Amino acid sequence: MMRYLLPWAVLPVLLCAADSSVDHVTITGSDLKQMQARLASVGIASVYGGAHSNHATEMALVSFPDGSYLELMGIPPNAEADAVARHVWAKFLKENAGPCAWAMREKNLAAEVSRLKAAAVAVSAPVESGRTRPDGVRLEWETSDVGGETRGTFFPFLIQDKTPREQRAFPQGKPVTKEFRGVTRVVIAVRNLDDAIQRYRQAYGVPRPIKQVDKSLQAHLALMGDLPVVLAQPLNAGSWLAERIERFGEGPCAFVLAAANPGHFQAAAKTRWFGAEISWFDEEKLGWRLGFEAAR
Repeated sequence: MMRYLLPWAVLPVLLCAADSSVDHVTITGSDLKQMQARLASVGIASVYGGAHSNHATEMALVSFPDGSYLELMGIPPNAEADAVARHVWAKFLKENAGPCAWAMREKNLAAEVSRLKAAAVAVSAPVESGRTRPDGVRLEWETSDVGGETRGTFFPFLIQDKTPREQRAFPQGKPVTKEFRGVTRVVIAVRNLDDAIQRYRQAYGVPRPIKQVDKSLQAHLALMGDLPVVLAQPLNAGSWLAERIERFGEGPCAFVLAAANPGHFQAAAKTRWFGAEISWFDEEKLGWRLGFEAAR
């Protein structure tokens, strides 16, 4: 893929993103009910959100007070096989990848698409989509893909609601839980940290990142300014992170939540990232990596 570079001196003027809020992060698997049960086993309840209009997937969610949410996406029993095979995340769904993608919410999708094009970053034209909640409420939105890779993997995809966003994020009229304030960090597995940093700086105009090594995660890490992004390059070729990249490509490998009271939850492991303590839920119970830190 061809990469376009602009002089860094113009970044603050031309390329700074207007809104870097996480809309939602997606966790994929073949069996939605099993995914919900595993999340409940570490103390996090979810609610069923309904089937998508693609005849391939259904979802459940855990929404937070800041409006972001975890989306659990699975394949319903009545899914159309051809539709599942055509789905952009078919491999992630069928092979129980867990963390799969993430989205940024946009108040003005057209303006953000134009901004990214001006930064010489690949971005698709907005496409309409939606789903119907179990209570019959119809939800509609538009999305655009960024970067040329599989949707929402290396870069987030962009989403703007056409129906009230609260109806999508808060199907019960309120956050599903207040134990967590929201999604604070999206951990992106990358092959080459410096290349990934350069691409994020080009797209979002962020300053040079803070770096560190996390031996427990077996990764070189980079914190991308005010973006909710931590880039993670494998420490060695035989690590779980390297194997994940080989299997699923570059993209989310873990998510971190802001906990209102971290002591309410049991941590299977802990580490420190950029001065903050990160606790990790039991990966064996959950089936994927989810962390939490004290809300700031």
